[in-house]
Amino acid sequence: MSLNSYQNVDREALAKDLDAIHKKTLSRIGEQDFKHLKKMERWGQMCSFLGYGTAWIFPNPISALLISQGSFTRWTQMTHPIVHKGYDKITNIPEGYTSKKFAQGWRRFIDWPDWITPAGWHQEHDILHHYNLGEKLDPDHLQHNMQWLRESKIPMWLRFGIVGFFTAGWKIIYYTPRTHKELRISRARQKGEGTPELTRKGAWSLYTKQGRALWLESILPYIAFRFVLLPLLFLPLGTFAATSVLLTSILAEAFTNMHSFLVIVPNHAGDDVMMFEDKGRGRGEFYLRQILGSVNYPTGSDFNDFFYGWLNYQVEHHLWPDIPLSQYQYVQPEVVEVCKKHGIPYRQDSVFKRLLKAIDIMVGRTSMLKPELGTST
Repeated sequence: MSLNSYQNVDREALAKDLDAIHKKTLSRIGEQDFKHLKKMERWGQMCSFLGYGTAWIFPNPISALLISQGSFTRWTQMTHPIVHKGYDKITNIPEGYTSKKFAQGWRRFIDWPDWITPAGWHQEHDILHHYNLGEKLDPDHLQHNMQWLRESKIPMWLRFGIVGFFTAGWKIIYYTPRTHKELRISRARQKGEGTPELTRKGAWSLYTKQGRALWLESILPYIAFRFVLLPLLFLPLGTFAATSVLLTSILAEAFTNMHSFLVIVPNHAGDDVMMFEDKGRGRGEFYLRQILGSVNYPTGSDFNDFFYGWLNYQVEHHLWPDIPLSQYQYVQPEVVEVCKKHGIPYRQDSVFKRLLKAIDIMVGRTSMLKPELGTST
């Protein structure tokens, strides 16, 4: 999209067309959407059950993949849409599946056993990322976050090696500390304390509020749950069984990190994806930036979408994060037609093609588009 065509998009007409789709979608939401969510939940639970049900025999990658898919499902297909209030509009839905109750308090390790805390996730993802996509305030802006590597004197081959290592532990290396950082900043501002000075070293230090929260709310509880409690449940079958579960769980953790990295990081990165220096104004501009700053993967069936965690509908999700998963299959073709009508590029590619584009951004081989530069695609 050229600078001229970007500037000449009729924001008001675009907003009107997309609002009409959203209004129709909201009127269609009902019990069938909750039943669909429960189906996705059962699929994830079955993966976890089969994974742990075979992990005790001996450490193996098949059980690890099943455990990984179960963990991935709890994050992407349960926590993600529920915390976004995707199911709050359904009447008579159990409170445990609403944004106010899901993963809150003692329910955290029942609903979403993860490194990331629900409060940190809400602040970092639901608020900052979604309302500042591709802008300087977006905490997940890949080009900004990887500036240290992009501008380093590290040989290119080693940069790729660093990225490869990073994928196996990115949730604890990057995502979890980042959510604690953004939550700490938000709470400090609410108390009138101003923006606290936060450093990478301090993020892991027990002598800082952010560091203590990271260890006491994320690292230690998750290690105790995933790598101590669950393996100990298999101790009656023998020490070898418990050890096998532990080793398989560690492998599953690496798989979950790589799986989530594969489908999450490339969603908003590439030399054909726009970034923005200024803050957008108006609903039409907001919609336009969500489309130009997001990329979809292949879509269409529950089986396909299950393995993508429904993150293959990233364009539609960023337009309307408050709708149930099942509704994305309905609205996706309609959004494609709206984009054609307004001359807006709608990107939908193989996840592996997008991964390569995202990695090129990370290592500095390419850069994202800036509309003010008039770069064309």
